[in-house]
Amino acid sequence: MTYDIIIIGAGPAGVSAALYAKRANLSVAVIYSGESQLEKAHKIDNYYGFPDGITGSDLYKNGIQQAKNLGIEVIEAEVTHIEMLAPPPQTQYSVKAGDRELSAQAIILATGNKKLRPPIEGILDFEGKGVSYCAICDGFFYRKKNVAVIGNGTFAVAEASHLAHIAESVTILTDGKDDSEVKAAIAADSSIAEKIKVDTRKVAKITPNAENTKVGGVEFADGESLALDGVFVALGSAGAADFAKKLGLALNGDSIAANEKMATNAPGIFSCGNANGGLLQVCKAVYEGGVAGLSAVDYIRNLKKAEK
Repeated sequence: MTYDIIIIGAGPAGVSAALYAKRANLSVAVIYSGESQLEKAHKIDNYYGFPDGITGSDLYKNGIQQAKNLGIEVIEAEVTHIEMLAPPPQTQYSVKAGDRELSAQAIILATGNKKLRPPIEGILDFEGKGVSYCAICDGFFYRKKNVAVIGNGTFAVAEASHLAHIAESVTILTDGKDDSEVKAAIAADSSIAEKIKVDTRKVAKITPNAENTKVGGVEFADGESLALDGVFVALGSAGAADFAKKLGLALNGDSIAANEKMATNAPGIFSCGNANGGLLQVCKAVYEGGVAGLSAVDYIRNLKKAEK
C-alpha cells in the first residue's frame, strides 16, 4: 500500500501531524505499537482545555479515535524496518510493519525515544566497546564473529536477522523472558530459521575479554558463560534513535536533530515530539506534530509540482 505520508507513532505528536496532513487532502497512515509514554501518565493537570485534568490513557485513546474519525488509516503493528527506495526528486521510502510492506514519499517519526538499557551488570561499562544498539550501524564490525542480541520481541528478531547474514553465530538472549514471540517470528522466516539460536536464561552480567578492553561474553545467573565478541540490545520496539541510526539521521545525543520545520538531514523525513528531546510535554508534542505535518505537506506538494 502506498501513501503520501506515513507517520510512526500515535501519541500527541504523531496524531497532530496526521490531522494536519489529512486535512490537506493527502493520503496518510499512522502506525503504532506498544504502550505509549503518555498512557503511563496517571493524570495530566497542566494541559489546556481540561479544567479537572485528564488521564494520559484517556487523552491517548481520544487522539487515536480523533484520527480515525477523520478517515486516517491507523495501523497497530510494530515497525521493524525503514529504508529509502528512491532518492529525490521522486523520493520513496519502504516501511515494514508487522507482515505488511508500506511505502510513502515522506516519513514522520513521532515514536518518542524508547532506547532501553537492561539492568545487567556491565552494559553501561561496555557501550561502544562491544555493546551496541544498532545492528545495521555496527554489524559490519562483527563479520565472522560471535554475537548476541538481548531482547524478546520482533525488534530483537529483526536485529538478529540482519546480523545472521554477517556474523559467524547469532544468539537471541531473552534474559529470562518468554520466547514464544521470538520463536514464532524466526519460524516464519525460513532464511534465518537455522541461523539464529535462542537462549532464555537470565543474564547476570557482561564479561570482559582477556585484556579487559571490550566485551568477551556474558555470564548467566546459573553460573555458565557464553563467549561473545559483541552484544546488541533490542528491547521493546524500535524508537526514534533506533530508526535515526538506521537511516543515517543526525542526532543530538539520543535525540533526532531537526530544524524549525521539523525536517531532518534526510529528504522527506521529519521528526517531532519526544523524539527531538527538549521539553517532554504534551503541549510541545502537539505543536511540533502540527509543524511536522504541515512541513511534510509542503514537501509532498513540491515533489508533485516537480513531476509535472
